[in-house]
Amino acid sequence: MANVNIKFNGKDFLLSCEDGQEDHLEELAANLNDKFEKLKNDLGNIGENKLLLITAIKIMDEYFDTKKNVEKKKLELTNLTEKFKELKSLVYSYKDEKEGEATKLNNDMNNLQKELDKINNNYDQLISNTAKEIEEFVERVNLKN
Repeated sequence: MANVNIKFNGKDFLLSCEDGQEDHLEELAANLNDKFEKLKNDLGNIGENKLLLITAIKIMDEYFDTKKNVEKKKLELTNLTEKFKELKSLVYSYKDEKEGEATKLNNDMNNLQKELDKINNNYDQLISNTAKEIEEFVERVNLKN
């Protein structure tokens, strides 16, 4: 434990704290003393006990305001987190939907290509058959002549 000499309301106090917390204790005590001195200047010397009570009440008021703000921010953060989760879910759903559409289009394109290949093969066969028939016709005509 470390010992720290604190000055409050013009008086010295020796306080103990955990090692390494000396600066923090001095900062807290200085802040408390500043609030106490401000009230003393604003209200006059109404008695040390009353000034300490009013100082403590003001500090508690600040504490509760801060606590309410922290709770409010936690709630806002929770709401934002939920909205983010919803948005993330929508993004993944949209991505899955578009990937499905792309897969379907790719399959349709492959099927169309197969049909075109089949039509080309049929067309090539038709041309080949027609050419063969023309050749046979020409041969028959030549043979008759």
